[in-house]
Amino acid sequence: MSDRYIDFANSDFGRRLVGAVGLPSPAHLERWQGGRLRPVDGPLLLGGGPLAAKVAVFAGKLTAEAYGAAPLPSWTAGLGPKVKAVVFDASHIKDSEELKQLREFFQPLIKSLDNSAHLLILGRDPHSLNDPLAHIAQRALEGFSRSLAKELRDGATLQLLYVAPEADDQLEGALRFFLSPKSAFVSGQVLFLEPCAVQVSDWTRPLAGRKALVTGAARGIGAAIAQTLARDGAEVILLDVPQARHDLEALAARLGGRTIDLDICAADAAERLIEALPDGLDIVVHNAGITRDKTLVNMTPEYWDSVLAVNLLAPQRLTQALFDSGTLRDDGRVVLLSSTTGIAGNRGQSNYAASKAGLIGMAEAFAPLLAQRGATINAVAPGFIETHMTAQMPFGLREAGRRLSSLGQGGQPQDVAEAVAWLAQPGSGAVSGQVLRVCGQSVLGA
Repeated sequence: MSDRYIDFANSDFGRRLVGAVGLPSPAHLERWQGGRLRPVDGPLLLGGGPLAAKVAVFAGKLTAEAYGAAPLPSWTAGLGPKVKAVVFDASHIKDSEELKQLREFFQPLIKSLDNSAHLLILGRDPHSLNDPLAHIAQRALEGFSRSLAKELRDGATLQLLYVAPEADDQLEGALRFFLSPKSAFVSGQVLFLEPCAVQVSDWTRPLAGRKALVTGAARGIGAAIAQTLARDGAEVILLDVPQARHDLEALAARLGGRTIDLDICAADAAERLIEALPDGLDIVVHNAGITRDKTLVNMTPEYWDSVLAVNLLAPQRLTQALFDSGTLRDDGRVVLLSSTTGIAGNRGQSNYAASKAGLIGMAEAFAPLLAQRGATINAVAPGFIETHMTAQMPFGLREAGRRLSSLGQGGQPQDVAEAVAWLAQPGSGAVSGQVLRVCGQSVLGA
């Protein structure tokens, strides 16, 4: 569903009116399109500590125009070109007085950002530091990054990535996602990058040679995930209920994939799924989910049980069975579709919120188990996404859902799919047991 307010706010008359009245002024977000040669289409600025020098080594793979310390050309605010992407390494900051470097670097830069710019701050996990002063300073990065992300305009985003010392060689994969339009609807997020021995060999098809299963794939976000995984080179296996067979087969035909008709809540679902996958899997995306909304006082046992069964119990049982049977191969990737509702809660959705929060807990609890074979598990938590379901919402609720974020708009199914595809990559084994919100930095659950 189109967002007419964005079109109006970006028209000549609308821009003047919105500015005069003080209404939200969301920008048209730049999203990934096929045919791009590099992740960053414009100048990339590097600054800060030693990790910036490591990024400079492969900066030419990210953009045709990089600036920073020698040997890169220097950049001066107000004189240099508009900046499309920024990486600031704050990992060297060892005490609170040194935090002033954040203001000194970013303050003159803000007015020189291009539309849909992507900013990334690098740090070290505070809990890994023995020096209390360094711990304090690195923890302060989170408050700074989340706040600055809310001040950015024109579709700009900002993330904080805590990088373990042994994970420096995984920076390229993370930057290819967070500095590109693939992360258009991700902002204000904090993730931890850990060591990972596996690397991506071909960035044009990072999932080549890998088999991916997507549940609930017939339409909506599930279909977008399947399309994106196939675009990145994966062989896709699409699963949905028998009633969705027509849509499922049509999508599989377009993507060159195959289908599985299965009720994931059936008593023999795990056994039947394993039988249908004799060659194994590399990627599992648990996207299937339902809602049955009622306030708790009016919640029927059937509404409660059905939501928990589909959204939480089925992913638990199927993942455990795929892992135990060896169907999920070594170095596999499991991605769970959670929701910001599981973080913030929502009136009338206690069953849904419990199931989606449970998926975040599942990522945390299963991560050590899967790590025994080099596999990872993470949750993606979408916020307000423009789908057929949200199009049926009352106008007032729909508009509130769109505007209550730093980006002032709803996301697209592609935004969720891009996050899933990144977490499915071999090199994203550096991230496990974590949750990535795709919500435009929603004010709910922030």
